[in-house]
Amino acid sequence: MQLVCPAGNLPALQAAVDAGANAVYVGFRDQTNARAFPGLNFSDADLRQGIDFAHKNNCKVYVALNTYPDSARIGEWQQAVDRAASFGVDAIIAAEMSVLDYAARMHPEMPRHLSVQGSATTAPALRYAYERFGISRAVLPRVLSVQQVERLCQTSPVPLEVFAFGSLCIMVEGRCQLSSYVTGASPNRHGVCSPARFVRWDEYDDGSRSVRLNDVLIDRFKKDEPAGYPTVCKGRFAVGDEIFHAMEEPTSLNTLELLPRLKQAGVVALKIEGRQRGVAYVSSVTRIWRAAIDKLEANPGRWAVEPNWQSVLSAHAEGHQTTLGPYHRAWH
Repeated sequence: MQLVCPAGNLPALQAAVDAGANAVYVGFRDQTNARAFPGLNFSDADLRQGIDFAHKNNCKVYVALNTYPDSARIGEWQQAVDRAASFGVDAIIAAEMSVLDYAARMHPEMPRHLSVQGSATTAPALRYAYERFGISRAVLPRVLSVQQVERLCQTSPVPLEVFAFGSLCIMVEGRCQLSSYVTGASPNRHGVCSPARFVRWDEYDDGSRSVRLNDVLIDRFKKDEPAGYPTVCKGRFAVGDEIFHAMEEPTSLNTLELLPRLKQAGVVALKIEGRQRGVAYVSSVTRIWRAAIDKLEANPGRWAVEPNWQSVLSAHAEGHQTTLGPYHRAWH
């Protein structure tokens, strides 16, 4: 199975390649990708250098163009497709049909992967994207049980990629409206949940902090309490007489124990989430998954999770806790 790792900047790309990634995925410095944070993503010069470094080390580079343009800005996404082709990337990862259509017509030789943002969870949806836009791979949303993944592997017209580790969203990818509801800026169209210009942190004399999103109180943190990037779905809210994570606790998806089952199902690639994360995260998580995959390839009959793998991954998880999420549910 291919190991696909995040790279929010050039040092992260180099760290992923050095740690054993088979492919890295990146974004341009604009709203064509779903991690359009200030200071993140690649300039043209950095991307050329990154592609050269990756290719010299037998690693592929995918460009995420996985947000949804409106009619007034579709030219920006088309230009991004053209730029990706001119750089010689190994594939684009796209969600919106007009972007896929443009890439298929103008750059048919450049592979097209259907993004998780495309929310394709059924065989007919995958077949449509394959027949209309010639996709060569699809990334499945993180809402499917492992049984559903297994069935899709049997019926999909294209190879399938799944998320293996990283931030877990309770929303259906490509359909979330929470950030848009609070700020007017949609993660699907503007490339980021909780745009930085709407985020305000306040610190108090006792060392505690609060965070607001467009003046809506999202959370309060005690002194020395870890605080991740604020999103509406992972905030704490007053419900009745309680204040708690009403929608979702900060936690990360970790499918390591399912690795043999995913391989047997026919999953061709495992994706690590986290283009917004730093070099230490990328390097450490990539090394663990590289070791796990290599061990499975070498001796599938005697493969087992090593305890230190899970402890390292848990240290990099949101809220320092992990879950199998929808993979583990009994109903499907």
